[in-house]
Amino acid sequence: MSSLISIVTATYNSESYIKSVYESLLMQTYKNWEWLITDDCSTDETSKILHQLTLADNRIKVYFNQKNQGAAVARNISISRAEGDYIAFIDSDDLWHANKLETQLEFMMDNNYDFTFTSYELIDASGDKLGKVVEDYSFSISVDYNGMLKKKATMGCSTVMIRCDAYTDLLMPLLRTGQDYALWLKLLREGGKAYLVPEVLTLYRILPGSISRNKFKKATRQWQVYREIESLSRLKSFQCFLFYAFRAVFRK
Repeated sequence: MSSLISIVTATYNSESYIKSVYESLLMQTYKNWEWLITDDCSTDETSKILHQLTLADNRIKVYFNQKNQGAAVARNISISRAEGDYIAFIDSDDLWHANKLETQLEFMMDNNYDFTFTSYELIDASGDKLGKVVEDYSFSISVDYNGMLKKKATMGCSTVMIRCDAYTDLLMPLLRTGQDYALWLKLLREGGKAYLVPEVLTLYRILPGSISRNKFKKATRQWQVYREIESLSRLKSFQCFLFYAFRAVFRK
């Protein structure tokens, strides 16, 4: 496998974790990658750390927003500069297992898949495991556009990999939160499915005060995507929301 993978990250005040993210990339068994990071006007030492990393590894490309505009804008800046055959995402506080890129790319190439995601395990701010695995299957599942509307699968942003030439537009909708979910819907709306790599390859960090911990904000975001981004009717939005709420409570 010689395909270049463009890894996209948005950062904001990530000084506590960004070095650990890089270390998890450095340990990847698959080495042909570039890391495109856009910093959204951090006020801590993030920019200094990123500068130091670029001096150590020429695969790292760093960009800086002139004002704070949110993760969607930051990610889109990186996406627009990506040169890879594939795009993968990692958030500025998450981690990958060392075989993540190699396993996922091989899975995609062997099956001719354009869009995949992986199982992932939750960790806390200190990196301790919380005993929860999301999409914990021993076999691959798939989800299409209608299934994603109903949240039949949970795609952690840091688990997703996409073949670039399979889609016409990889830019995220300009939402302050939930822009990754809105992108998955946009891509699946073109047709096709997203496929699960049934292996825990990602560690997803849950931080105090994050939207991942705020159920009301997550529900509000979900409704906004249905109505404002996907332009669903109130009835269709309500039907999908019921599926979303049920899965949020009882998901595997």
